[in-house]
Amino acid sequence: MKSQPSKRIKVEPGFWAGLRQLGIAAHDVARRAQLPLTIITETVVTTAQYFAIWQAYSDLIGDTAEGIIKLATAFDTAKYPPTVLATYHSRDYRDALNRMVRYKQLCPPESLRITEEGEYCTIKLEWLNTEQPGPPMLVGITLAFLLELGRRGTGQPLTAELVEFSHAMGDVQALENYFGCCIRVGATCNRLTLHRSDLDLPFTSYNEELLEILTPVLDRSLNEHQHSHSFTEMVKWIIKRSLTGGNPNIQAVAKELGMSDRTLQRRLTDKNTSFKQLLTRAKHEQAREYLRDPSLDIKEIAFLIGYEDQNSFYRAFRLWEGVTPSAWRNEHLGSNSN
Repeated sequence: MKSQPSKRIKVEPGFWAGLRQLGIAAHDVARRAQLPLTIITETVVTTAQYFAIWQAYSDLIGDTAEGIIKLATAFDTAKYPPTVLATYHSRDYRDALNRMVRYKQLCPPESLRITEEGEYCTIKLEWLNTEQPGPPMLVGITLAFLLELGRRGTGQPLTAELVEFSHAMGDVQALENYFGCCIRVGATCNRLTLHRSDLDLPFTSYNEELLEILTPVLDRSLNEHQHSHSFTEMVKWIIKRSLTGGNPNIQAVAKELGMSDRTLQRRLTDKNTSFKQLLTRAKHEQAREYLRDPSLDIKEIAFLIGYEDQNSFYRAFRLWEGVTPSAWRNEHLGSNSN
């Protein structure tokens, strides 16, 4: 699905310091990434440069799994940026993860989606620009750090229930030893599954005074970030990625934005729209996009945009376009081939 994320990504000094701890020089990474040496002192880089840096680290370290484990465990807590400090000094593991998901919006290109259900908590990594997924090393580091955060915060050797990766990750046995669980490679998504009971564990690193300083600053930055992009587009993007198999509700979207559902509805009203209107618009846009993909059949598309049966999708699409999904597809695929 299409989105319009920020094309500038902040690289924290702690990243380069972490590489130095592993014996990897920053200038070697820059050369391997075919970037100018000045990139080392840049505070922000483009998405392409950011991915190139991570791929260069992966190439230099050799094995993806080894690079994930070494950097996740070696990264000095004192070098954490403010967004991560706010998670490390949270009240408990659940608070830390929710803060991480929330403040990740300030740090594209990846985003995190957390779900608690039954005995487990799953955290899914998604890319803001799905046309350019990040390198496996970045995926692995992101998921490993979420577990590492819990281990450092609670002071306990927590283990995951399952870790899923969409690409090869090197030494799987090493990753299983690190995560303490089965590693599934070639999955449909990148996802970390935790034991839900662990989320109630308090953080020994809890610092209420520091959070009182950091939280208002980060919330203000997040608010400015959300306003710098179209707020309605951001809401619609969250709806789109939550459509599969059902309709997302306003409460779930509001929680991801860090606000109440009443506040979300009020802000949408100020923009002369509503959650229901954005939900319909998101389904319409996604339907058109999926129909342009000849590998997807109509029944599958109906499910992907939240319809339980194909007939309901047909009725909705005829209201939007005046023709059936099949007729629209034939017309547009035909014009594309000319």
